[in-house]
Amino acid sequence: MDQGADKTEKKLIIIVAMSSGMLLNFTGPTDVFTNADKYLESCGTPGGYDVKVVAPFPDKKLESVAGMTITCDLFVGEIQGYIDTLIVAGNDSRECKQETLAPFYKWLTTRNEHNTRRIASICGGAFVLAKAGILSGRKATTHWQASERLMKAYPDVKVNANPFFTRDGHVYTSAGVSSGIDLSLSIVEEDHNKNIAISVARKLVFYLSRPGYQSQFGSLLPIYEREHIGQKTQSWIGEHLTEKLDVDQIAAQLNMSTRNFSRVFHRDTGMPPAKFVEKIRIESARKYLEDSDVSLEKIAELCGLGGLVSMRRIFLRHLNTTPSDYRRAFRTSLKDFSVESMLSNEANEIAETV
Repeated sequence: MDQGADKTEKKLIIIVAMSSGMLLNFTGPTDVFTNADKYLESCGTPGGYDVKVVAPFPDKKLESVAGMTITCDLFVGEIQGYIDTLIVAGNDSRECKQETLAPFYKWLTTRNEHNTRRIASICGGAFVLAKAGILSGRKATTHWQASERLMKAYPDVKVNANPFFTRDGHVYTSAGVSSGIDLSLSIVEEDHNKNIAISVARKLVFYLSRPGYQSQFGSLLPIYEREHIGQKTQSWIGEHLTEKLDVDQIAAQLNMSTRNFSRVFHRDTGMPPAKFVEKIRIESARKYLEDSDVSLEKIAELCGLGGLVSMRRIFLRHLNTTPSDYRRAFRTSLKDFSVESMLSNEANEIAETV
């Protein structure tokens, strides 16, 4: 009988804490599964979790970016039996550690759907799974800042930087560090039911299903060198957002013909000027939403995004969220919401849908 099929025994969760990463990479999932186990036990529900945080190094020691040295009870290579869920939390990409990690990678390549029910990664852990060949031909995600690097390093992996987590067969991947909590809660729901997952999420004061997508967190434009055509153009456009900008105007500012400017700009930035202008408008609107009480209508006007309907449509296309939802999620944390501002936001929400 498949060892993973016995619903009365606790499911073995192995979390590989990769050195030099953020502690939340492995502490977040650990808290989800240990709290789920306690809740299931209190309800008399069988099939809880046996959670083990293990080291990828034979010496069983982890060095965190916080200056802490953590000693685990086990080296992952000591685990030879059936694993319900294997989670690679983070990634140690330092060259000096690669030789030390060789035994871990050798062990990881032996893991498959026959001896491990689920294999998952958190944040940079996607690079570990890719290096072991586990993500070959599969859909995957990772932190938005690292997604392009993952695409280039492993072109056979179908990278999508938008979702907080993905699943392709028995392989799961998640985005930034806190997304490991999202993924772990979804696994609890998959194993048991939504009510149990909700109870754990409430205990951790966390969303069961976090609204939005990872695309909301990253900048829409890269950082260009001072002499790059993108940087030269961006500064001028930022000062003229209320105007109806066209390619002829922008090209004239750089003393270039429209045709030559369009060709060079697309070559050096990877996008047409019109799309570039739209992204600058959105970035400007994001700052207003994060740091000010300016109304949505006024923001749309100041950033040249047309009216509310137009701004909402553009935000959904680029950030997968509405301006109102974005403001709620990213508004300056120390800013108190007054009753008046709350009512104003509600009114804006209604206006957006009209």
